[in-house]
Amino acid sequence: MINYRNLLDDLGAVKKGHFELTSGLHSEYYIEKFRLLEKPEISTLFCKDIADHFNNENIETVAGPTTGGIIIAYDVANYIKKRAIYAEKVDGKRVFRRDFKITKGERILVVDDILTTGGSIVETAQSAEEKGGIIVGLAVFINRSSESIRLPYPLYSVYSIDIEKYAKEDCPLCRRNIPLTIPGSKNL
Repeated sequence: MINYRNLLDDLGAVKKGHFELTSGLHSEYYIEKFRLLEKPEISTLFCKDIADHFNNENIETVAGPTTGGIIIAYDVANYIKKRAIYAEKVDGKRVFRRDFKITKGERILVVDDILTTGGSIVETAQSAEEKGGIIVGLAVFINRSSESIRLPYPLYSVYSIDIEKYAKEDCPLCRRNIPLTIPGSKNL
């Protein structure tokens, strides 16, 4: 059995400081997904776990949001020998472009790297549903939500870690004047 927490620590994926997450929330910890995605031999362990979990669900397509979700959708789809499609952000909404087609009743698994609020993965699932797809489930490498998020679809997480997050106005790290890092920027 894989100890995912040790694996994340060994990769240096868990960062400590004061971070603004993609959701706009603040956190003392940040998980750098690219420490997993830069190592195919590691990310494939997570993808295989997801593929194995949904093995009996008759998945026809695996969908993922840009950016990390593309890699994950591709690898999970490769394991189950189905196609992968990707949803991009256009005018604030996730959409399937590049002539990706979804047929009415197509069984779709939506995957992503890290779940905090569920925004990207749920937007991708809703976009697939709007095209007639049936969402079989959602799957993520890491669920970093500190509370149970109510999602409109079943969720499978390879690994869950309870990390508190704060609205900017309630952030104790801001009150202590700890410098803020915005991951993906030149500061990280």
